[in-house]
Amino acid sequence: MQARWISKIVAFAIIGLATISSTGNLAHAQSDEATLDRRLPSSQADIKMSLSPLVKQTAPAVVNIYTKKVVEQRQRTPFFNDPFFKQFFGDRFGGAFGAPRQRVERSLGSGVIVSGNGTVVTNHHVIDGASEIRVVLHDNREFDADLVGSDERTDLAVLKLRDVDNELPAIPFGDSDAVEVGDLVLAIGNPFGVGQTVTSGIVSALARAGVTGQDYQSFIQTDAAINPGNSGGALVDIDGNLIGVNSAIFTKSGGSNGIGFAVPANMVKVVMRGLISGDLRRPWLGAAGQSVTADLAASLELDRPHGVLINRVRAGSPAERGGLQSGDVVIAVNGLAVDNPNELKFRIATLELNGEANLSVLRRGAETILAMPLEVAPEIPARDESIIDGRNPFSGTKIANMNPALADELGIDTLSEGVMILAVARDSLARRTRLQAGDYIVEVNGQPIDTVARFKEVVRAGERSRDWKISVKRDGKVLTGDFTL
Repeated sequence: MQARWISKIVAFAIIGLATISSTGNLAHAQSDEATLDRRLPSSQADIKMSLSPLVKQTAPAVVNIYTKKVVEQRQRTPFFNDPFFKQFFGDRFGGAFGAPRQRVERSLGSGVIVSGNGTVVTNHHVIDGASEIRVVLHDNREFDADLVGSDERTDLAVLKLRDVDNELPAIPFGDSDAVEVGDLVLAIGNPFGVGQTVTSGIVSALARAGVTGQDYQSFIQTDAAINPGNSGGALVDIDGNLIGVNSAIFTKSGGSNGIGFAVPANMVKVVMRGLISGDLRRPWLGAAGQSVTADLAASLELDRPHGVLINRVRAGSPAERGGLQSGDVVIAVNGLAVDNPNELKFRIATLELNGEANLSVLRRGAETILAMPLEVAPEIPARDESIIDGRNPFSGTKIANMNPALADELGIDTLSEGVMILAVARDSLARRTRLQAGDYIVEVNGQPIDTVARFKEVVRAGERSRDWKISVKRDGKVLTGDFTL
């Protein structure tokens, strides 16, 4: 009985493995759609097959990345903050002995060679702030690398190896939209700095959101062991294609708990092209909505909860010009299903500019297809970024008119409007007023604020008095306070 259960466990662990032949060559399914032939092993020979040929094909293109970053650290003693010592020595004494000292931080991660000329894709957080980047190949060759570009919003970065004189091994991109839950995958990287390591597992889930702070999230989830140091490594399918770049894990101990996340290859391709060309811009929708719950599905007379219920459409946006309306339920983009706002945003962001996206929409019980133009978020109204000084509660702030382009850069709702505080200087009146970056200025001395120009007029008039009353919106709540300067 025990042997029978072990055989079943082994069989289920290698679902889809039958496409690797016993001679070590990758065999491709012959079907009308040229898709992977997924089937259970049918013989003892199938069960004895190995992933070694796949590892030999892909592992040479996965690299170790070592970075060095110089940081300044101010050394102070507790005595410098003691009122007794300050009485005699003041702040100058602490400043002299608490001068900044430079400290070198070293870190490691992984990367994937995606072009034989030495183009490497990794995570933004692997190389963030690095002053030196060193890349070590599978065969122990070492190269210095230059940062081509980095995108914090997708946690991706592109490197270019220096002095590459021979064609390097590379992993071709796969189609991450063709990945299915249950597909067998390998994760290759350098966990904990022990050296290149290969782990296997399956795709556990698709379109995972809310995992990290990035605002373009539709991760591939896998149970292949991913640990610190694996970041930027490859997630490959059994055809040897790159279907994702490993980026994050859920963990309480710091090690793998079988829940790892990878940025899908289709997003990686778009970001890589943009970083290399120096023009990383994404299409925007110009509409906002919410996931369809069971209660909403019942009220909308849907057969099941799915799609994104649109509740706002910006005038003049691609969504409006494409015919999208409040109350519509978007269920797919170019035939690919969407079930939450993050997934809808992700699908639009992976498409090429200047084309069209076909939105599958449910409207009053009937499905229709809308053709939406793919355009960048516009700079309307003009930002009018301004530094505020003078004797007023906003002195020391940087403000701007919110527009879709700025909102997209900041990773916030692109339908946002109004005047936002972008930054607050240290030791400023605004800091003492407890204003924060991200606050929207609603009213000043009873006057509504809708533009930077109007704000400046009201502030100039208010500086004739010491008393101020201001209202700001923070995290959806309006806060009002009275101040005397």
